[in-house]
Amino acid sequence: MEEYLEFAKEIAKEAGKIMLQYFHGNNGASYKGDRSIVTLADKEINTYLIERVKETFPTHCVDGEEEQFGKSQYVWVCDPVDGTAMYARHVPVAVFSLALVVDGVSKVGVVYDPFLDKMYTAIHGQGAYLNGKKIMVNDYALEDMQSVSNFDMWPSAKYPVYALLQELGKKTYFVSVGSVIRACMCVASGEFSLAIFPGTTRKNCDIAAAKVIVEEAGGKVTNFWGEDQRYDGDIDGAIVSNGKVHDEVLATIHKVLGGKQ
Repeated sequence: MEEYLEFAKEIAKEAGKIMLQYFHGNNGASYKGDRSIVTLADKEINTYLIERVKETFPTHCVDGEEEQFGKSQYVWVCDPVDGTAMYARHVPVAVFSLALVVDGVSKVGVVYDPFLDKMYTAIHGQGAYLNGKKIMVNDYALEDMQSVSNFDMWPSAKYPVYALLQELGKKTYFVSVGSVIRACMCVASGEFSLAIFPGTTRKNCDIAAAKVIVEEAGGKVTNFWGEDQRYDGDIDGAIVSNGKVHDEVLATIHKVLGGKQ
């Protein structure tokens, strides 16, 4: 796994260079069929990853948000630029995310913020790190004045979170930073207590690396209903927390949304 981590870090550094290259100039932003934004950086990074995996680990496959390659139990799951809407508008909160998923389980995770030169890394069972220094989640309850939580929502999402935010917002302060992966890293390093993500189809790319990094930092990551899930295909939403607030959030979800949908 150390070899895989070093490979992922190399890819992340190159991805960061590409992100910075296009950030201030013409980033070639365009809209996909689902009305989400894609930029030249997204495409170039995804293609670069596939080329490097073919060269280095030819029996592995790639599940990138913009492009896929091959089929294997070893899957490199990538979001080339998470927070593309912000990136395309020259707001520096986007990150690169890459995970090695083996038989559906996230084993290695790397998230890189090139704007602040912050590299979050984890290997399953070996802790989580920020630029080589170990990180841990906080232990704040939702009602703690220091508690800050992130949400993502859009009209076509399977799970409507408006009512959920109203209920949980009585206890915790909600923000939306524009990148769910960046928000998850805030959970991992203790700035945030919770991140709520209603994504499903093709959204494993958003949570695969966060899964191993947050949990190795002492937090908890499940689907919207408290269950573990695979990260080599579609997911069923994600609740990413410091662990302490997890059960309370799930109870609120059941209260507001009813049973599993």
